[in-house]
Amino acid sequence: MTQYDPHTDTVEVRTVEPGYTETTETVVVRESNTGWWIAGILGGLVLIAVLWILFARGGGPQTDEEVLEARLDAAAAQAQADAALVQGQVAGAQASVDIARANAAAAAAEARAAEARAAEPVVIEREVVVPAPAPAGPAVVSPTTPQN
Repeated sequence: MTQYDPHTDTVEVRTVEPGYTETTETVVVRESNTGWWIAGILGGLVLIAVLWILFARGGGPQTDEEVLEARLDAAAAQAQADAALVQGQVAGAQASVDIARANAAAAAAEARAAEARAAEPVVIEREVVVPAPAPAGPAVVSPTTPQN
């Protein structure tokens, strides 16, 4: 149902004052149901796709052997996940031990440095022998290879 009446005049002209005219235009917008049709069709296609996925998946009932195999696979996957969790915890503990050792080594080095700064200097006295002076006189320069 629309509110459009083709027999109605959409342009009205009236004179307000002498020499001036005022024009009023009416714009008619028609309502369309095309969007609702498109949305309905898309919704139906989605519903059909969902039903097809649900009913085409299994094919038939599972046997007891298939159920048992699926349970064994699930138990194996759980065991692998538990093992990975334990390995992660062990690695975290080893990292904590390594960090503690590094902190202890840094603290020991800092303590040795503080002890060295606080200690009194050690003075070592010893007797040094002064070598005898070289003999006085002219120096002789001789070549190391024979000259011709």
